[in-house]
Amino acid sequence: MNNVCVRTNLMKHWMRLGMLVDPKGKVPVKVIARTFASGKTEKMVYQCLADLNLPSGKNDTIEPSDFTFDKFYELYHKICPRNDIEELFQSITQGKAENISLDQFITFLNEKQRDPRLNEILYPLYDEKRAIEIVNDYEPSEEVKNEKQLSKEGLIRYLMSDENAPVFLDRLEFYMDMDQPLAHYYINSSHNTYLSGRQFGGKSSVEMYRQTLLAGCRCVELDCWDGKGEEEEPIITHGKAMCTDILFKDVIYAIRDTAFVTSDYPIILSFENHCCKSQQYKLAKYCDEILGDLLMRECLPDFPCDPGVPLPPPSLLKRKIMIKNKRLKTEVEKSELELFRKGQFVIEDEEKEDATAVTSNPPEEKKVEVPDVGTGTEGAEAPPPIQYTGSTTNVHPWLSSMVNYAQPIKFQGFDVAEKKNIHHNMSSFAENTGLGYLKSQAIEFVNYNKRQMSRIYPKGTRADSSNYMPQVFWNAGCQMVSLNFQTADLPMQLNQGKFEYNGNCGYLLKPDFMRRADRSFDPFAESPVDGVIAAQCSVQVIAGQFLSDKKVGTYVEVDMYGLPTDTIRKEFRTRMVPSNGLNPVYNEEPFLFRKVVLPDLAVLRIGVYEENGKLLGQRILPLDGLQAGYRHISLRSEANFPMALPMLFCNIELKIYVPDGFEDFMAALSDPRAFLSAQEKRAQQMKAMGIEETDINTKDILAGNAGEGEKTGKKGSKNKKSDEPKKEEELKFENINLEYLRNDKGFQKARRKQEKELETLRKRQAKEKAAIQKHQCTSVEKAVKGKDKTEVINDGGVKKLVTEQMTQWSEMVERHRREKWALQKQQATEQQDALIKLMENLQAAQMKQLEVRHEKDLKEMNTRQAKISVEVMKEVMNDKALKTKGDKDRRLREKKQNNTKKFMDERKYAQIKQAKDKDKLQAKHEKQKQELIKEINNIFDLYILAFGDVQERGDRVRAEQQD
Repeated sequence: MNNVCVRTNLMKHWMRLGMLVDPKGKVPVKVIARTFASGKTEKMVYQCLADLNLPSGKNDTIEPSDFTFDKFYELYHKICPRNDIEELFQSITQGKAENISLDQFITFLNEKQRDPRLNEILYPLYDEKRAIEIVNDYEPSEEVKNEKQLSKEGLIRYLMSDENAPVFLDRLEFYMDMDQPLAHYYINSSHNTYLSGRQFGGKSSVEMYRQTLLAGCRCVELDCWDGKGEEEEPIITHGKAMCTDILFKDVIYAIRDTAFVTSDYPIILSFENHCCKSQQYKLAKYCDEILGDLLMRECLPDFPCDPGVPLPPPSLLKRKIMIKNKRLKTEVEKSELELFRKGQFVIEDEEKEDATAVTSNPPEEKKVEVPDVGTGTEGAEAPPPIQYTGSTTNVHPWLSSMVNYAQPIKFQGFDVAEKKNIHHNMSSFAENTGLGYLKSQAIEFVNYNKRQMSRIYPKGTRADSSNYMPQVFWNAGCQMVSLNFQTADLPMQLNQGKFEYNGNCGYLLKPDFMRRADRSFDPFAESPVDGVIAAQCSVQVIAGQFLSDKKVGTYVEVDMYGLPTDTIRKEFRTRMVPSNGLNPVYNEEPFLFRKVVLPDLAVLRIGVYEENGKLLGQRILPLDGLQAGYRHISLRSEANFPMALPMLFCNIELKIYVPDGFEDFMAALSDPRAFLSAQEKRAQQMKAMGIEETDINTKDILAGNAGEGEKTGKKGSKNKKSDEPKKEEELKFENINLEYLRNDKGFQKARRKQEKELETLRKRQAKEKAAIQKHQCTSVEKAVKGKDKTEVINDGGVKKLVTEQMTQWSEMVERHRREKWALQKQQATEQQDALIKLMENLQAAQMKQLEVRHEKDLKEMNTRQAKISVEVMKEVMNDKALKTKGDKDRRLREKKQNNTKKFMDERKYAQIKQAKDKDKLQAKHEKQKQELIKEINNIFDLYILAFGDVQERGDRVRAEQQD
């Protein structure tokens, strides 16, 4: 009943008017006039009544039998003519006909009223048969109906019918798979369910449990404290916060009576247990006796509470109530439970915690529950905190035995939870603590929620029972995002709008990638998720109907909530239409949500406001069930209750998001027949010019954008070339070998210096030889002077002198040879060192040249990228299609994101190429160095070999002389 069509709402209002009769049973005219008072004068209403032959005096009354629905419907159209639909009608008929033809209607249905993303097999296109059925259902004129046409009145009736609902009606029924583990579902959850108002000094009410459960909530909270008085009945209250209390027993009765009225799927009772063991016994006793078979007392045989075993699905837990409470260790529970059943369990004296103890300030954190992460001390806000003792860990064994699939534990970290792999363990997080984990370990939080359940609750400083925005925690897959149901604020509206789907059963299946262990999901992702097609949504607010019962100015805001990158708030707002709360016409330009990365989690919020900012009505529409086309959207109150008459007429367009530059490619993929028909049309045009089909060769053409190349011609190709980075010539380095090094000027200078040293040595040795030779000749001449040849030959002194001179000469020659060899060896070593050093310097220069080239390339790349960024910014800022600053910022952010990825890839590839170039040059240098050393060693070997031969000959000569 919450999603009936506009025409049905008009009928309900007509019936309501029919009940507001005077004592004579007649409908007062002034009551009817009040319906239209927010936009039209009473005089006009009376005139329209007169035109319909109905009593029209201010004090007149109308017989109920005369005031039929058809009369009221006709009155409505007289007072509020649908000029907005008239314009649509004219656009369909192109202003050339009084009625819409069947072909025009089919085209309208397929192009405007159908989501182009839908599969044509599962959701077939409208055909003639379906169009005729619609005409037969909604066309009031038999004559027009027989001609298979649709009049303006027929179009209005169709647009106001259930067939034209803004959401797929099957999404409002049960349509999700309910056989997945519990952790794979969002669960509609309440915080401090008992409170009807503030957290501090508020009133507790049993009725809140009834209303919350009837609204579809599946997880309610019970703060249990020790009762006082003779009977000491456990109570439920917000401890130490001056709130009134209610009996635990009464709450359990209320839960039993309303638990499964709205939904048969399981309920979780979240106990915050501050009771002593004796009163915990009463908690267990009431749950056992009052709930009876509804209570989930033990685990299912196929889903034992063991490590690694997943939670059971909601389908196996229908009409079952689970308790979330601290549980004893298995062995302790078993032994104490056995003693309890034997009547031997003794409860020792306990210190009872007083729920009525008052502190000077309301709490900083509501509680420090055993399941909680902590008190959320970071970023603490006023008022100062109260010292809470938290839920008791001293649990009665009977109550402990009733806990199974929702066992709260103190959170020790995502890695510890993953290592333990206990699916039935769960933890609770204050909103600020949860945000801290999202900020630091978002992906780990998502993975945790694939396996186990988590519960988020408002921070304790929300003394006014305000709510936090739940969307950020839904994005992380948190199952129980608990809100204060008593506060009708925006977060609560989002919650109620989201859980309206799937039969309002309180369970919504999370998207596939948030359930599968082999998928990774970042809730702060800005790029499309693998396997999920990003969407584009535009909303045009055309007109409103019955928005207020006063003559006030109105305006409409359209927001999107989802991933942070999809969330757009307070940006799209229509102009204000003054003094008309009845039928304002906005006819705004469409509000474009250009890129919705994750449509599965996104919701559209439409809010209607008075000129002073007061909310008149709102509607939450999850994007995954939204229908495209011209739709009447019935509004809800601030508390999300359906409003009979207020509605908006909007045009919604849904498309697949296509990045810039891929529109034509996407169009060809979406409609290949149109692409082929374009080729056929060209062939026919060429045939008209006398070119036959056989003259056209399509076999040898190259694939790609040939048509674009032909169209742009050489000029286009030139422009395209100029847009690309210039391709520079590849660096070519000289091959550094021995010959190249010897030709080096520096080396040749050093060589000349060495030759000069060698020449100096030769001259010195030659001078020494000449001096010794002269001295020896003089000595011999003196020794043989005055003697004949025979005497000289036989003279022993001469012989001795000659022998000594020969020895002296040989020693001198050997010494000269060794000096020359030593100098040559020294010079060769110096040459080797110089050649190696010279090679290293030349190689370093080549490497430096390569690095300079790389730096130049990177600088040019950065300059080119900066130029592209500036051009993109100018393009976005000058784009007239982008109306608001937010639109421009989003488009700029999107383009920057695409450019950043492209630029990073370019830099990555450039760095890889540069690293390869360096490695290649280093390998080449190493090879050159090895070859140089090898050649130098070969030369040394030749020197050594030559020196060895000379030395051997010298030794042989000396040996012969001695002989």
